[in-house]
Amino acid sequence: MLVTYLNLLISDYVLQSLAMTDIEKQYNAALDYLYSFVDYSLKHSSELAKADFNLDRMFALMESLGNPQQKYPIIHVAGTKGKGSTSALCAWGLQAGGYRTGLYTSPHLEDFVERIRINGEPISHAQLVELVEEIKPHVAKIEKLTTFEIATALAFLGFAKHGVNAAVFEVGLGGRLDATNVITPKVSVITSLSYDHMAVLGNTLTLIAGEKAGIMKEGVPVVSSSQKDEALQVLERAASERHCSFTLVGKHIKYDYISSSLDGQSFELTLKGSNVQTFHIPLLGMHQIENAATAYAALKVSGIEISDADIQKGFSKVKWPARFQVVRREPPVIFDSAHNQDSFERLRDTLEQYFPGRPVYLIFGASEDKNIPGMFTEMKPKIKKLIITRADHPRALETRHIQKLADQAGLESEAVSPVKAALAHALDLSSKDGSIVLSAGSMFVTAEVMKEWKSRNESA
Repeated sequence: MLVTYLNLLISDYVLQSLAMTDIEKQYNAALDYLYSFVDYSLKHSSELAKADFNLDRMFALMESLGNPQQKYPIIHVAGTKGKGSTSALCAWGLQAGGYRTGLYTSPHLEDFVERIRINGEPISHAQLVELVEEIKPHVAKIEKLTTFEIATALAFLGFAKHGVNAAVFEVGLGGRLDATNVITPKVSVITSLSYDHMAVLGNTLTLIAGEKAGIMKEGVPVVSSSQKDEALQVLERAASERHCSFTLVGKHIKYDYISSSLDGQSFELTLKGSNVQTFHIPLLGMHQIENAATAYAALKVSGIEISDADIQKGFSKVKWPARFQVVRREPPVIFDSAHNQDSFERLRDTLEQYFPGRPVYLIFGASEDKNIPGMFTEMKPKIKKLIITRADHPRALETRHIQKLADQAGLESEAVSPVKAALAHALDLSSKDGSIVLSAGSMFVTAEVMKEWKSRNESA
């Protein structure tokens, strides 16, 4: 009897394992299909500047699919920095309010399905396979679709199929011609604007803000984080031309810092005409308080029914990795997604807030189009040694080029590849003097560092 029972258990386990293996094969085939199209995230900046960005293909694909993007209310978020955190805060607030919430972001850190989340969890590999199979005949009818356009359509379709009744979509690049910009949202959100992707968006804040303002729709409320005057003038003018109400953080919604620790930070928010509300978020850094203020204002003006208590609850539980993520407190190990001069300034300020006077071993890599000297200028006071490495990514700059820039900046540096070896070396140095190990400069490098850190701790 016992032997029979054990045999049944073993048979069931074998069948499940075979089914799992089959799903993973199908999942990898689905990814191969998606990456068989043009993927501009893998292209060099010179190719990106010549890209044929327009919304005609995307509108045609959505029409063929039955316009699933019209089946639920959407919050649309553009910006240079903070758009991912702001999107996550909006999504967790909606979820706490009882909505089955979709969240679409890019790029992913470890697994493609991280881009398409429902109630905080990535869709399953099996669900992505099913969606890809469904979309294939529609894609076949439209020429020159890109990987990002198809992925965005998968999110719109997946959320409709799986009962989402509120969603947040983060813009991929720019705004005006981004694949997500085929929606009429409940609110358009513009987070902090600074210099990035200038080969595509332009080399002034006026031009960059003009591209971001392209997500504004006639009569749809707009919420903006605080902006430099040059960018703000463009956003306010665009909102006025489209008859959009314009809520500005720092003017119409104010925030006051209360306290912080490595467990999170507390602050007060006051939206014009309403009572003071107290919030706590696990995300660290003053810039995250501004992101929370932006998200709160977006939720309140969206017309989506949600209470302050729900928003407070959602914000307190938000999860958004690689944003000053302290994975070990002593000696500190921190993962961050900073990859331009403005975000490195915020990173430096946050380091000084939580670890004053503590030097840093910075594991650093960058894409070819980034302002590396600007990043070094902001971080130089904190860097004890730069551990230069290269992600397994076509746009990643060779270590010798970064090392030359480090020499020009007067930074002590060492090139260590692959990323796995760079982390091991930084941890070894930190074990001797207690300095911080920090990964930043490229999301692709930080993603590989995170994967290796997880592997080291799982095998320990």
